[in-house]
Amino acid sequence: MIISHIVLKNWRNFRDVNVDLRNRVFLVGPNASGKSNFLDAIRFLRDIAKPGGGLQKSVLERGGLSKIRCLAARQHPGVEIEVELSDFSKKTPLWKYSIGIRQQESGLHLPRIIYERVSKEGRIIVERPDREDKKDIMRLTQTHLEQINANADFREISKFFDSITYLHMIPQMLQHPDAFTGYSLPGDPYGRFLLETIARTPKTTQERRLSKIERALKIAVPQLSHLTLNKDEVTGVPHLEANYQHWRAQGAKQREDQFSDGTLRLLGLLWSLLDGDSLLLLEEPELSLNTGIIVKLPALMYRLQQEKKRQIIISTHSADLLFDKGIGGEDVLLLKPQQEGTEVIVASSMKEIRDLLNAGLSAGEAILPHTKPPEQLEWELFK
Repeated sequence: MIISHIVLKNWRNFRDVNVDLRNRVFLVGPNASGKSNFLDAIRFLRDIAKPGGGLQKSVLERGGLSKIRCLAARQHPGVEIEVELSDFSKKTPLWKYSIGIRQQESGLHLPRIIYERVSKEGRIIVERPDREDKKDIMRLTQTHLEQINANADFREISKFFDSITYLHMIPQMLQHPDAFTGYSLPGDPYGRFLLETIARTPKTTQERRLSKIERALKIAVPQLSHLTLNKDEVTGVPHLEANYQHWRAQGAKQREDQFSDGTLRLLGLLWSLLDGDSLLLLEEPELSLNTGIIVKLPALMYRLQQEKKRQIIISTHSADLLFDKGIGGEDVLLLKPQQEGTEVIVASSMKEIRDLLNAGLSAGEAILPHTKPPEQLEWELFK
């Protein structure tokens, strides 16, 4: 399944968003326009649905409802998210899930549900608050989405949200895991436990994926060969190991703490693309990568998407990533900060952009100029 439509009301810096989503979506906009916040709305649903998650924990991890609620909401107390879920190849919505939350005004002051609705092919399955909720207001501090005994009729939605993957690879976490201790975010978004994930993968699958990744890395890193996962004989800790060819006949072996940032980011990206068929959220996958590699990523992602029937939503600032002429204006969401919250529009809905794309310009050339900071930035810094 994919998320084919999303509505956000008073979510972080979005006062009102109502857009369709395609199988492949690129989010572009100025710094602090809300690209990460857009992705986080989807992660929020995932965190509610995850075992051990739930509404209260998911809100608390984000600093409380006051940190989530849009500053432009003014007198409106609620935060609302609605998604439509469709098959990969069919755009007719199969499921619709909606939730509205606000701060409880008395008692423990916990976030509570204003409403929770679930429908399948237009037929209402869940409509809250229901009769039992009105008898016991504390029931509204939990969603049916997170409760196994309550989501039997729409568990397909819960499983879909739970399976969502988010990746914003930070190579230093993989190179020096002991330097990063304490609480770990759900889903390991920064790749700290990537080696453990690879080690848990069945041996045959693991070797097949690493072989594919090795072939790709050998193009990006010509000296690299023989990528394997080995366990330290003393500690049992898994390590990635590769051979780097140089003037010595046999080359030299290196572990992940000696890999470059770009190598690790590309490795993490490739593993995430091969690992599963769930919705994949990618945060600026172009970081640290050579331009020649970046321009090839959209085609690579597209091919894997078609094989796995998988939706990918990507935030980016990169014109190189949007250089592929196969990326249309309908694939790109343009985030435009306004005084009353960030506006989200499909890039092809702007005539100026549509005309440039029809004239043969790439999405990067036609759309990214709308995300640039004002020209006077340099003067303000150095005057």
